[in-house]
Amino acid sequence: MNRDNKQQIVSELHDVFNSVNIVVVTHYSGLTVAEATDLRRRMKASGAIFQVTKNRLVKRAIAGTQYSPISDMFSGPAAIAVSEDPVAAAKVAVEFSKENEKLIIIGGALGPETLDSIGVRALAELPSLDELRAKLVGTINSPAQKLVGVLQAPAGNLARVVSAYGSKKDVA
Repeated sequence: MNRDNKQQIVSELHDVFNSVNIVVVTHYSGLTVAEATDLRRRMKASGAIFQVTKNRLVKRAIAGTQYSPISDMFSGPAAIAVSEDPVAAAKVAVEFSKENEKLIIIGGALGPETLDSIGVRALAELPSLDELRAKLVGTINSPAQKLVGVLQAPAGNLARVVSAYGSKKDVA
């Protein structure tokens, strides 16, 4: 790899680190191509990116970003999982590591806060941003639905009384 390619990779990674909310550092030693492809597909489906990295290039790219405190995590066969959703990358990485012991969670960072592997696993248990939005909409919508039901009940009762009264006159 020539110097221009390395500078381009460092620049692209620097831009990635400036645009994401979470970085999860993993060791991927022993993953087959099929397993790595499966992991990348899962990451992409959740809005995250999984990328195998060269440690020296990542350390250069991470310098000057909010994630610079995690630069010492990059040793050995390192790969990163990043996403704008603060939970997505951690959730997929932890789920995959439970199924495949070849992927080891080293740690990461959520914004300026450094996380160890336990912190990443705890973060993965949180609901995603979309799930939180759905719960919030459901919570907001629930009282409105109940209010409509309460308001419609008297009209329904009145209609049943009128109908019963009308059928009573028909019989008589």
